[in-house]
Amino acid sequence: MTLFSQIEALPRDPIIGLTELFNKDQRQQIYNLGVGVYFDKTGKVPILESVRIAQKNLIEKDCPKTYLPMNGTANFCDNAKTLVLGEEIGCVDSIFTVQTLGGTGALKLGAELLKRTDKVPLVAISDPSWENHRNIFESSGFKVVSYPYYDKKINNLCYSDLISTLGRLPSQSVVVLHASCHNPTGIDLTTEQWEEVLDLVNKRNLVPFFDLAYQGFKNSLENDRLVLEQFSKYNRPFLVASSFSKNFSLYGERVGALTTSVGAGEDKNKAYSHVKNLIRGFYSTPPTYGQAIVSEILSDNSIKNLWVSELRTMRERIVKMRVLLSNLLEQCIPEKSFEQIRKQNGMFSYLGLSVEDAYSLRNDYGVYILESGRLCIAALNEGNIEKVADAISKVISKPNEKLNK
Repeated sequence: MTLFSQIEALPRDPIIGLTELFNKDQRQQIYNLGVGVYFDKTGKVPILESVRIAQKNLIEKDCPKTYLPMNGTANFCDNAKTLVLGEEIGCVDSIFTVQTLGGTGALKLGAELLKRTDKVPLVAISDPSWENHRNIFESSGFKVVSYPYYDKKINNLCYSDLISTLGRLPSQSVVVLHASCHNPTGIDLTTEQWEEVLDLVNKRNLVPFFDLAYQGFKNSLENDRLVLEQFSKYNRPFLVASSFSKNFSLYGERVGALTTSVGAGEDKNKAYSHVKNLIRGFYSTPPTYGQAIVSEILSDNSIKNLWVSELRTMRERIVKMRVLLSNLLEQCIPEKSFEQIRKQNGMFSYLGLSVEDAYSLRNDYGVYILESGRLCIAALNEGNIEKVADAISKVISKPNEKLNK
């Protein structure tokens, strides 16, 4: 009997495991549309020019790599809070921001903070949601349930079921909401639907935890945070996990932020002290380099304007790939409309593909997508999109039959 003999091996992570399979594939023509990374038109992860300039500035400053405060630098936290909430709301005294290890770290830190309140009966995530949401909150000791979000029959939002389920959640339940660019479906609520959802969350005394991993990838930095600005007017508790991986193309630097509103009449210092205590126990202090790049960009208007322009270029390329993919699929299958792809937002898309379809794309055509049917639009380019569209159209058109993994 050894120390670990009683635990069982867990299944591979759906996203990281797929990349491992892709890397082992020896075929010449294979396409990884499962990874959540933005690629440029040449199929490479870009280094933004704004990032290059910020890096050059940091080298010239030659700052020592000392330990940061547990919550991160004041400059980074202030800039991150303003980016997420805007200047007016960012100045509200009941709101604070801390640096985290990416958006994932922000979610985990927020989950642990909520657990310490001992008031949250459960956490509700969308069905489907990002694969790691359930793992993060369950590992923090929460019961996690799902609220309806996606109707496969119509490849669209099942809004009435969503509203009905949220209306039955116990008071002070946490609801994880994708602020924009829903992962994995790419289907977002309309402005009117958001108003109804946020009003219901307020009236039912629920606690929204907004996941903002793709700010700027839908419409603009300002437009993509409107949901947060709207809910902040209720002066109620809410949390925001924001990531700088995609919009700054800084994946490996693990730069993120947790923004917390304790609500009107509450002492934010109590929650703030617990967040710092959690950070101390997890990793003591956050890393220096990634946040320094972000701070340098957001603190200099000329570099920031360049970054905003580069972000617009990334956003417009994704939209272009959406339109091109839907057009190619409609050419291959003229009797079927793929308009829904054009209406979706952000890096990902749902086409209504089944698990069997995902296996067939991978095994027969070398096109890797998640078993959930999520594919990364940002991984498409003019060099691979025709082959991908041809493979998808063939899988969709063939008779429905069970396939071996």
